[in-house]
Amino acid sequence: MHASVFRMTRPGIALVLLAGLALSLSTRAQEEPFIEGGHYELLDEVQAVQTGDKVEVVEMFWYRCPHCYRLEPYIIDWLKNIPENAEYVPMPALLNPRWEFDARVYYTFEALGVVDPLHALYFDAIHKHRQNMDTVEKLAAWAEGNGVDGQAIQNTFTSFAVENRLNLAGVMSRKYGITGVPAIIIDGRYRTSVSLAGGHDKLIEVINFLIEKATVLRAG
Repeated sequence: MHASVFRMTRPGIALVLLAGLALSLSTRAQEEPFIEGGHYELLDEVQAVQTGDKVEVVEMFWYRCPHCYRLEPYIIDWLKNIPENAEYVPMPALLNPRWEFDARVYYTFEALGVVDPLHALYFDAIHKHRQNMDTVEKLAAWAEGNGVDGQAIQNTFTSFAVENRLNLAGVMSRKYGITGVPAIIIDGRYRTSVSLAGGHDKLIEVINFLIEKATVLRAG
C-alpha cells in the first residue's frame, strides 16, 4: 500500500494563515489592552523630552478648539491622580498662523506665573461666555478683570521669552506629526487622541497605559 500524501489546497492554506493571524491578534490583545496602530501610534522619530527623569505627557491644544475644551475636565480630573513618575506639559499647537495669537496667550500666562487660574478661565471666556478675544488689548482688559495686571500682559505678550516658547511649539507641532487637536504625546514616543482611544474615558486609560509602557522602556 502506498503511503498517502497530504496536500493542502490554496484555500486551505489561506484558512490556516487567517487562523494563525487571528490567534496572534487574540494573544496580543490578551497581553496588552491597547493596540499600536489602533489606540495609539508611534512617532516617526523619538523626540527629546523636557521632564528629565519623569515620563512626559504633552497635551497639544488650541484654545478655540471645542474638542480641547470638552477634554479639559477629564485632564483636570486625571491630574488629581497623575502617576508619580509622570509630568503633564500643556503645549499650544501651531498648525496654521491663525493659532499663533492663542499660543501667545498661553505662554504669556506661563511667563507671568498665572496659568492657574487663567488657563481654565480663558477656555471658559471663549466657549462658555463667547467673548471675542482677538487683540492683546482685549486680553489685557479681561485679565485685569480677573485679578492680573493688564499692563504686564501687554508687556509680556511679545517678549523674548514668549517668542522662544512659541518657536518651540511650532517646531514640536511638526515633529510630533499632529494633524489636529487635542493630541497627546507620551514621552516623545507615542501619539494618541480621543478618536484613536475611543472616547474621553478611554483616552485617560490609554495615557496611563502608555506611561507604564514608557517607564518599562526607560528602565530597560
